Amino acid sequence: MQLKINNRFSAELPADNNETSVTRQVLNACFSYVTPRIPSNPKLVHATKEVAKMIGIAEEELSSTDFVELFSGKKTLSKSRPYAMAYAGHQFGNWAGQLGDGRAIVLGEIEHNNQNWMLQLKGAGSTPYSRRADGLAVLRSSIREHLCSEAMHYLGVPTTRSLSLISTGDEVLRDMMYDGNADYEKGAVVCRVAPTFIRFGNFELFSAQNDLENLKKLADFTIKYYYPEITTDGVEKYIQFFHKVANKTREMIVHWQRVGFVHGVMNTDNMSILGLTIDYGPYGWLEDYNPNWTPNTTDREHKRYRFGNQPDVAQWNLFQLANALYPLIEEASELEKILNDFKTLYNVDYVDMMKSKLGLEKFHKNDEKLISELENVLQLSETDITIFFRELSKIKKGINSNEGILIITDAFYFPNKTTSIIRENWNNWFTKYLERINFEDNSDKVRKEKMDKVNPKYVLRNYMAQMAIDAANNEDYSLINELHELLKNPYQEQPNSDKWYAKRPNWAREKIGCSMLSCSS
Repeated sequence: MQLKINNRFSAELPADNNETSVTRQVLNACFSYVTPRIPSNPKLVHATKEVAKMIGIAEEELSSTDFVELFSGKKTLSKSRPYAMAYAGHQFGNWAGQLGDGRAIVLGEIEHNNQNWMLQLKGAGSTPYSRRADGLAVLRSSIREHLCSEAMHYLGVPTTRSLSLISTGDEVLRDMMYDGNADYEKGAVVCRVAPTFIRFGNFELFSAQNDLENLKKLADFTIKYYYPEITTDGVEKYIQFFHKVANKTREMIVHWQRVGFVHGVMNTDNMSILGLTIDYGPYGWLEDYNPNWTPNTTDREHKRYRFGNQPDVAQWNLFQLANALYPLIEEASELEKILNDFKTLYNVDYVDMMKSKLGLEKFHKNDEKLISELENVLQLSETDITIFFRELSKIKKGINSNEGILIITDAFYFPNKTTSIIRENWNNWFTKYLERINFEDNSDKVRKEKMDKVNPKYVLRNYMAQMAIDAANNEDYSLINELHELLKNPYQEQPNSDKWYAKRPNWAREKIGCSMLSCSS
């Protein structure tokens, strides 16, 4: 397996002088060299051939011993030294200080087809940033990350990718619900792939340490390789950089809202400088439309990272990034304008996105009101949001509101419990919606085709991931393979897979791993 090494990050940015993995505060460094933990009996669970091809690995190499040993941490890339990245961050709105890659280790950067890719092992052992943890990961959370990274890619959501999922043969002690009942689980390592894993927190670290020299080095490095279209110098360069990061972040959040994805832990150290979805922890998809839902048990009380709050949190996180970059700019007005514009631009994008989900293209003065009324009526009865929008594309011009309700009835979790008041509200909304689509020029067929391209039929519901986890714990990986293939075509009908186009089953309503999840992984 021949990979072309091109380690830009570790070659051009300062390294930690201390090369041990002892937990400590690290100063004046962007990363620390580390050695991955050698697993006792690594075995390939699943590999993504599309990602392998993207980075220059042939499909036949995926089942080789060389591949398993390299991407489990048993051996390292020749001519490359693994390292953990240093960063800080705000967690749940509070300054947490130095964080860093506590269980993520970069094997190196490789170049293929004139593109650079960073290969990062998650769960490969301790680093100077592991704090009180062991730097390992369990099979449970690794399956969720591996499947979701690829599912999001095929949904058209900006995301990191996942090359491989490998079991280590070792057991890892975890208190899954943080209730004092720790138990051993199977260990695993995921290889994540992205152009870079630089986060908001990388800049926050140097700003907090008042290390302006390295803050500037990191910003210049990031602009040079990831925003080369910025050709200005001085203060204007960093303003443009922040502006582009804000735009990419906004675009990512609009996609999250479009598909009903809830990240669950939008700390600033989990925000990619490229606007990629990064760090799949306690995530989830909305089942019923509930803007106050969060999948994270740690966030159960305050619901900071609830679905409906994701745009505001993104703006808040950008504010922290602006603070970190301020020493390079020393002028608040331009940063403030970008931050203030974020929500205005988001609202415009959100309306456009929702109109596409509803099959609406022409301008109408009442569109925002129609969207707002839909969001309200969706909360009157427990309505599966994925099924609702997919079925809505079957609406035809000329039908009445009762016929419209009948078409989307399969999206109701308890159709027999829809009261007369609820039905009246649905009737009112459908009356307006049917009038609105009559205003459109597109035929029913064209409108359906366009709606089906933005409203997925299949998403990685938590209960689906949990079923794959339960089977994998018994060394049955068939569901991982099945879901991986299913989610490569989330907008296609796939009639042989209709069993996955269904509301969350009742057994999954309160089951651990199917409703809310902890950060334990």
